[in-house]
Amino acid sequence: MKAENIQRICVAGAGQMGHQIAMLCALGGYETTIQDVNETALTKAESTLETIMNKWVAKNKISNEAKKAAFNRLHFTASLEEAAKDADFVIEAIVEKLEAKQVLFRQLDTIAPNHAILATNSSTIVNSLIAGVTSRPEKVVNMHFFFPPLVMDCVEVVTSEETSEETAQLTMEVCRRINRAAVLLKKEISGFIANRILGALQKEAVYLYENGYADFEDIDIICKKALNYPIGPFELMDLSGIDVGYYVMQQRYAESGDPEDKPAACIEDKVKKGELGRKTGKGWYQYEKEGVRN
Repeated sequence: MKAENIQRICVAGAGQMGHQIAMLCALGGYETTIQDVNETALTKAESTLETIMNKWVAKNKISNEAKKAAFNRLHFTASLEEAAKDADFVIEAIVEKLEAKQVLFRQLDTIAPNHAILATNSSTIVNSLIAGVTSRPEKVVNMHFFFPPLVMDCVEVVTSEETSEETAQLTMEVCRRINRAAVLLKKEISGFIANRILGALQKEAVYLYENGYADFEDIDIICKKALNYPIGPFELMDLSGIDVGYYVMQQRYAESGDPEDKPAACIEDKVKKGELGRKTGKGWYQYEKEGVRN
């Protein structure tokens, strides 16, 4: 398959990552369908994207004509069959749980055309753990966007030993067309590059907090003032979603069996309370309303 043969993209999952990835694809000229089993999530996704794109128009980041053209290429459906049956490229953006992704990829393998590439936006799960449930492991790849995708100009494209070079290069070409800087990693490791580095920082920050060396607010201040980080580790957890990090740690522990990889008690407590960060109005910090950078 050649890059020009990729015309239709399916994005499975309309959550905080999926809907913005889909808009990038539509802005890049692809006929794009967002699929989610939750109708409410689809409605919210469309409303959120309207708000973001209207702000872009107001700031002259995009013309009103380009915005209308992108929305004309963007479609919403609760049916996976409808979304994937004619797709040339599929991007999965559902919950960060291996079992859920495996279930979805089994379905996609049956529904999507044989030529279609199946990409996972997983932030930590290597694609070889998912590809095995399909009949096309050579066409499965990691395509890890960063939150929020409409702002963050980076994608980690990660191949397994079975991912073909054609799949890797076509995925890189899709990234170029949607105006995102892509980095190709030809060796798998759980968490890839950025999240392994961020994870090490977060792990140490949580250790210092749980052991009473400093309050989380002070740790954030030190990281921003002394290390010149744009955002502290606890603020970043709130922005990304505390549950997302929790599932990542659970998955890494399942793979390694190392107690050091288990989610910290304070993280687990936040998830049990439903205090997941900005998206719920409370995490480490209190928020008056949900906010997404755009």
